[in-house]
Amino acid sequence: MKNIYITDLDHTFLRSDLSVSDYTKKIWNSYASDAVLSVATARTYKKTAQFLEGIHVNAPMILLDGALIATMDKKIIDTKFVTQEVGDTIIEEGAQLGIYPFVLSLVDGELNEAFSYSTMLNSYQSEIIKRYVNDDHTQAFEDLRAMQNNFKIVYMGDEALLRELEKNLRAVFGEELKYILAPEAYMGCYFLTLLHKDADKSHGIQSVSEAVGFDLEKLTVFGDNFNDIGMFELANISVAVANAQEDVKACADVVLKHTNDEDGVAKYLEEIKNA
Repeated sequence: MKNIYITDLDHTFLRSDLSVSDYTKKIWNSYASDAVLSVATARTYKKTAQFLEGIHVNAPMILLDGALIATMDKKIIDTKFVTQEVGDTIIEEGAQLGIYPFVLSLVDGELNEAFSYSTMLNSYQSEIIKRYVNDDHTQAFEDLRAMQNNFKIVYMGDEALLRELEKNLRAVFGEELKYILAPEAYMGCYFLTLLHKDADKSHGIQSVSEAVGFDLEKLTVFGDNFNDIGMFELANISVAVANAQEDVKACADVVLKHTNDEDGVAKYLEEIKNA
């Protein structure tokens, strides 16, 4: 049975400028005929497909922190949605603290996405929006509301404020939601992500395993941040890049000497291939 390699994107497989080096492409693609290759990311389908142009993926992808499992040719394997009612309540709770989220939603069965946000943005959000200026799926609303099928709702801000919001949301929803509070390395702030309770990378790997029929004993995963820990616990071999969060390194079987900007994943794959 083939080995399986699933990697996180940001700060793991992608460089800090969101590129993939020719060296990484060469090494990763050299595994295409003999291994199952995929990604597990917080990114949307659209952005993931852009970043992975020229990179071989032969299994369903775990997208939006596990809220969507889909193939590169847009076949939807599984979804985990936050309902419109729950989404609106989340937005209202944030508004009481003077903050508003990004809402990422599914528009249709063709994997068209909506990226909705309030006209009231903080400085971190304003910087993010600049990166989406040419995207046609973003829209600002004076009265932000959730859509029918929401993949995730994401707040960006100072850690203390987001911890307060998480506490308030837990008081309302308890374990009905999944809460991910983690540092945002690109921006120097924190983000709080709200998802369906079963939307995570470990559940995503289970879905991919069922779709492809692979053995988890053959699975190696790569990551750097807290949302990777679930799949670290599930995989036979978990690998943290050198720039990973310290708590993530503590959960890993292997901690690399090289960072994402030094092609850590590819150097590991080349090393084990030549061993």
